[in-house]
Amino acid sequence: MSWSINEVARAAGVTSRTLRHYHAIGLLEPAWTADGGRRFYEQEQLLRLQRILLLRELGLGLDAIGEVLAAQDGASAVEVLRRHRAWLLAERARLDRLVVTVESTMTTLEKGGTMTVNSMFAGFEQNPYEEEARSRWGDLAVDDATARMRRWSADQAAQAREGFGAALAALAALRADGVPVDDPRAQDVVDGHYRWVCLFWTPDRDAYRGLADLYVDDDRFRQNIGQGDDALVEYLRDAMKAYADSRLGQ
Repeated sequence: MSWSINEVARAAGVTSRTLRHYHAIGLLEPAWTADGGRRFYEQEQLLRLQRILLLRELGLGLDAIGEVLAAQDGASAVEVLRRHRAWLLAERARLDRLVVTVESTMTTLEKGGTMTVNSMFAGFEQNPYEEEARSRWGDLAVDDATARMRRWSADQAAQAREGFGAALAALAALRADGVPVDDPRAQDVVDGHYRWVCLFWTPDRDAYRGLADLYVDDDRFRQNIGQGDDALVEYLRDAMKAYADSRLGQ
């Protein structure tokens, strides 16, 4: 079966112009084009569109989505969707926590009460590692990272939100395909991770290798990054070390 661009747009809740734009940038090719240029899509394209929209819901930009899809092309549709499902469940849990906080605030205000500071901001994203970071690397390093964040452009802020997730998703697909960590494809993905890290601080070879070890050796990082997939975190570590040795020098 095939569906016209208008039928797909209505079903997916997007515009035909959006689908044409995805085609123009190489993100979603139609299955075939009729005389007059009318685009038609089949199940393979609909599955790809679903993946695009899922990644948009996770906050990724179109460039990052293109990189993720390219890395996932060798994986099965079920495996890809399984990873997307895990990300969506984590995001749903985060939003559920925020809903509880907002509802609690509404209830308290309606009753004329007051909330504690901790309960008022429960569920909001915080950095639980700041105190530890100051202890480990010093106030100057942490304050420098904070100053860099304040100077971010809109594009850099988007990169900060999307960069790590895009790199991890791409590496997961490469690992599933058995790609070695020193393969140029894996190293190009790690280059994106390194550039993401450099938004906050600029590690040299040893520091980047140390960060790679921290991802695996610290239970908090390993669990947060891998969500139970320790092999993926170890693949990231090994790829980062290969990158440090080959591209960051001594």
